[in-house]
Amino acid sequence: MADRLNGYRILILETREEAQFSRLLVQQGADVLQCPMFTIHDAPDPGPIEAWIGRAIARPFDDLVLTTGEGLRRIMKVVRRLGVEPAFVAAIGASRKFARGPKPGRALRELGLEPDIVTEKPTSEGIAEMLARLDLKGHRLGLQLYPEKDHSVLITAIEAGGATVEPVLPYVYDAQAAEANILSAIDELARGRVDAIALTSSGQVRRLIDAAEAHGRGEELRRALASTPIASVGPVVSDELRAHGLPTDIYPAHDAFFMKPLISAMSIALAKNIPRLRTG
Repeated sequence: MADRLNGYRILILETREEAQFSRLLVQQGADVLQCPMFTIHDAPDPGPIEAWIGRAIARPFDDLVLTTGEGLRRIMKVVRRLGVEPAFVAAIGASRKFARGPKPGRALRELGLEPDIVTEKPTSEGIAEMLARLDLKGHRLGLQLYPEKDHSVLITAIEAGGATVEPVLPYVYDAQAAEANILSAIDELARGRVDAIALTSSGQVRRLIDAAEAHGRGEELRRALASTPIASVGPVVSDELRAHGLPTDIYPAHDAFFMKPLISAMSIALAKNIPRLRTG
């Protein structure tokens, strides 16, 4: 499969794992145009995160739900600054660990741990559905949150199952910092200088459209996307695209909703259907 994307220019909007996605594409020969949708910062007040870490060490959670790999890595930054890594890793190792899709699982493996259960649907709704099937009465459940999402429905659903929820939000998004990059990416799309756009989260779809509309470029973006193959990593992204009246042109085979299968699907589709290096 080496160099099967040689000469193709791929626009990616990944934020949390931008470097990894770009590296995988470059390994296949792609010219990658990076446009992260957000800039990520540590939570401005570390106090609640430090307190959450302390409670986890003093009395390990019965259950731990990790929604993003970025979240666990940001927590570990605080853990290492506090000098309590062995105690914290041992504490979460004692918890039953739930991962919202593959990314939190990879972050756990960096610590020598494995998720006990990975959600069938990599969404907050998927977490709620999975936990609803379990007996959580009397459990303390640690819940790692992520920004720009109303988690009240998820927390209420978990509490309805009898658990006490202890949430932590270890990072925040700075949307304005990425605004200029998004507008530049729209320019490249509109000029026909992108061979495909690869989407790995539903938030990327919303953010791209919102930014375009905020600057009066919504129709221009839609026209550009009409002539640019849109690659979706999985059903959540495709559902979001559909909600905005946009198609999914490229999709991973065999329900393997990860970066590598998405790249493989792009290499096959692009080689069959379009010329290389669009220049407009």
